[in-house]
Amino acid sequence: MNSASPHIKPVILCGGSGTRLWPMSRKLLPKQFLPLVSGDRSLLQDTMLRANAVSGGTDAIVVCNEEHRFLVADQLATIHAPALQVLEPAGRNTAAAVAVAAVAAEAEDPVLLVLSSDHAIGNLEAFGDAVKRAAELADAGYLVTFGIHPTHPETGFGYIERGEPIAGISAAYHIARFVEKPPAERAQALIGTGRAYWNSGMFAFRARRLIEEMQKFRPDILAAARNSVAESSRDLGFLRLGREAFLACPSEAIDRAVMERTDRAAVIPAEFAWSDVGSWMALWELSPKDADGNAVHGDVRLQDTRNSLVFSNRRLVATLGVENLVIVETADALLVADRSRSQEVRDIVEGMHGTGRTEHLSHTRVYRPWGYFENLDSGPGFLVKRIMVNPGAALSLQMHHHRAEHWVVVSGTARVTRGEEISLIQRNESVYIPQGATHRLENPSTDEPLHLIEVQSGDRISEDDIVRFEDRYRR
Repeated sequence: MNSASPHIKPVILCGGSGTRLWPMSRKLLPKQFLPLVSGDRSLLQDTMLRANAVSGGTDAIVVCNEEHRFLVADQLATIHAPALQVLEPAGRNTAAAVAVAAVAAEAEDPVLLVLSSDHAIGNLEAFGDAVKRAAELADAGYLVTFGIHPTHPETGFGYIERGEPIAGISAAYHIARFVEKPPAERAQALIGTGRAYWNSGMFAFRARRLIEEMQKFRPDILAAARNSVAESSRDLGFLRLGREAFLACPSEAIDRAVMERTDRAAVIPAEFAWSDVGSWMALWELSPKDADGNAVHGDVRLQDTRNSLVFSNRRLVATLGVENLVIVETADALLVADRSRSQEVRDIVEGMHGTGRTEHLSHTRVYRPWGYFENLDSGPGFLVKRIMVNPGAALSLQMHHHRAEHWVVVSGTARVTRGEEISLIQRNESVYIPQGATHRLENPSTDEPLHLIEVQSGDRISEDDIVRFEDRYRR
């Protein structure tokens, strides 16, 4: 074991979908990007700040879906946390993501601290102590996971049963076995042994050590990871993996691919508070509560209500004479569920696939690299949007085959390209973009956002009706 402290490089996996937290979490804005626990900070931002605190602020690797690249970049820039963003063309589970990170860091060979972007962790001092012990174990050639002391026989988590202690590291153990999401009776029996932990999905290992074990147990995943990194390209500061090579990678969790097979697996029992924020029940457990056991967010009025989670995004939500409920209100969807069945919200989301509905895909506010748009009203042949363009940002130079657009500036100043004409449009002024006209919308201000109302009209109103000629975001 080296006398110097091992160099730690955080690897943050940012590819989850969070379907059990619908209607807040959706495909285009999943839970890791939402401020569910820490005021204005998202789960991703909290994870990055934690990672930087225990690693000394070394640049992290964030592995995310290319759909979310600008969301990740914006949220990390807000907290001044630089990172190498590795873009997956599609999800291939955690083994592929971790293998890519290990290959990218192979020359440096740091201890990779693999964290999920959507977990909540309390007691940062205890977290830092656990990471330090895990890094020492990883430096000695172990592949380490963090075990969470179970508080109840949870059937939605995998379990780790510890074996013999590892000499030289306090409270560190060989792993006797992994148990995949047992039924309640078996989970209770595991807890009764006093040797079982929830599998947190957080890991620590040397980059080259992981590569050695992947070569032994899953050379196909490792080969696909190597090929995708070798064929990668830099794109606006992102590392875009080779598409075909990565899509050829088998989909498997790092637990099954390596951790359950290696004879050098170790577990550090965690003495810090942990939650995967995996359901509304989990969020209720994390949240501060009133004297009647209610957790509330937003504009909420409760009367004769107990042990409930009430989450208001926009409108007043009032309850009377209810208990043990989850109530979540957003602009376009309302969830009312028994709190004990919050894991089944995923089934509601899965039932929307193929139905033509979009409430599981995006909110009425949709984020883009230049800002966001929000659908306000629609009907046959028209759509009304609110658009916000960040200071200095610009939409692509584009045209539409099937619609015309009318822009009314609400605040700020718009620079509008329409054909060969370029003009500045001020507050309370408007401009008309005919169907088929080449156009671009820009915010020339360096410090003031641009807000406008857009009215689309035409025989087909669709986000697909965009022909881009030039785009600074390379979409």
